[in-house]
Amino acid sequence: MDNQILLDAIMAELEGARGAEPFEDALAVLAALAEESPVVEVAYARWVRETACDRVAWMADRGDGEGAERLLACVEELLRLNARADLDSYMLFTEWRRPPAKQFWRPRRHVLYEVCEGFQDLEDGRIEVLVVQLPPRVGKSTTGCFAMSWHMGRHPLDANLMSGYAEKLTDGFWTEVLDLVRDSDTYRFAEVFPDARLAGTSAKDSTIALVREGRFPTLQCRPIGGSNTGIVEVGQEGWLYCDDMVKELEEALSADRMDKLYAAYANQLRDRKLDGSKEVHVGTRWVPNDVIGKVIDHWAGDPRCRVIAIPALDERDETNFDYLYGLGFGTEYYRDQRRALCEEKMEHAWSAKYMADPFWVGGVMFPENDLKWYDELPEGEPDAVLAVCDTKDRGADYAVQPIGLVYGTEHYIVDITCDNGLPESIEPKLASALARHDVGLAQYESNSAGGRVADSVAARCRELGHAIDIRKKYSTENKETRILNDSMWIKAHCHFRRDSPDPEYRLAMQMLMRYTTEGKNRHDDVPDALSMYKRLASTVGVARLEAVRRPW
Repeated sequence: MDNQILLDAIMAELEGARGAEPFEDALAVLAALAEESPVVEVAYARWVRETACDRVAWMADRGDGEGAERLLACVEELLRLNARADLDSYMLFTEWRRPPAKQFWRPRRHVLYEVCEGFQDLEDGRIEVLVVQLPPRVGKSTTGCFAMSWHMGRHPLDANLMSGYAEKLTDGFWTEVLDLVRDSDTYRFAEVFPDARLAGTSAKDSTIALVREGRFPTLQCRPIGGSNTGIVEVGQEGWLYCDDMVKELEEALSADRMDKLYAAYANQLRDRKLDGSKEVHVGTRWVPNDVIGKVIDHWAGDPRCRVIAIPALDERDETNFDYLYGLGFGTEYYRDQRRALCEEKMEHAWSAKYMADPFWVGGVMFPENDLKWYDELPEGEPDAVLAVCDTKDRGADYAVQPIGLVYGTEHYIVDITCDNGLPESIEPKLASALARHDVGLAQYESNSAGGRVADSVAARCRELGHAIDIRKKYSTENKETRILNDSMWIKAHCHFRRDSPDPEYRLAMQMLMRYTTEGKNRHDDVPDALSMYKRLASTVGVARLEAVRRPW
């Protein structure tokens, strides 16, 4: 019988199994299937393993200790079977005998699994460049060390190069990988890769050679800055691994230093790659024009490059790094870090270091202190309610729709839709906001798909029973020049809500306050929309009636 058909029959019995026998049968079939179709086997094995782990707790609760032990033995053998091909299995297997709270991967797996998948796809050739941005001390470098040791075991005769900003950093990476490779009692590397024996190491040169010593070791760790010509290489199956190329914020703020650093990366690291080798970039991005930023720009839109960025706090302002066994960092820890940095006017450091969102510090056009803020609206009815929308099609840009209440010459921005989702999900939000705030006049950009969006939103407003005049305007002006010309009016007449509970409003304000004249802006949709708002407001005259005594 075909192994896959046989396995399907066994798996039908697993979920309701009361003993370990079906899992032991599945293990035997999976071992045979691994020889025929490794990719299919890994997928089946993961499901069997997860089901077995669930049944272990069920058996233990019923006092079947022997059955639970047999199941755990099955899980361990499944991990051993797949450890060579599957990074997740490798990390779980190598630490299997350690106490759970002492393990690295198991407590962090539910958060960092996306990073594991990135390394797996890099190894399997689905991508060529992997970029990982995480906050400090959450395990990004150790995950990279596990991935590098696994990759070395799979390709022991290929050369790999690791580099970072300082020798202390590269020495630490070398030490951690070496511990994984030679510490058979703790990490069991030799059980997974018995043919990748340790052949030689050099603390002086930070090298590790597997199987045999040669001109180019399996791993060499060198800080960026020195010449690598003739002494390092990245083999055809090798990885160029860059970890924290920028030392600190002060260095990052020097554009000249960033240019020189990128030149060093291009001339001393990237040019040591043979055709077919791959790249990994891990670290904190302090500024948009660092090495990682330029790598991302170079590969923009190319599916062969994957960027994984996990911020400290999620969209609900809750921690992303609450690990098992009390490890990781809680919500209040990160909120305290944010509070402390922002009080020192270092919001850019918080955003870069913890939120994986660097922005230009110099040349900011709309700094927080130059904007007007409000806690409460003026008394009475507004003279008018206006809105504009910088529309989007199916690209990466944002649809931005600010809504302003007009009181004389002052404009209170009460709502901002700021969404980069699909048009079919954004358009109902735009119409709902217009109706909710009783907007009488709106202007929609008609460039690209803007005319269609305006018609769709107008139709949705009619369905909601809201009467509104939505005008279309095609813009031919230079966007940067228009924003610059309108910036003083925006700062003089627009009032923004302080501490808005709306995440889209907060996101819009971040984009506004990060708009710079000195570097490339990742998002200019919000200042563009407010410039459109200024142009609309300037065309609208507000008539006021006042009773006076007749002069005759």
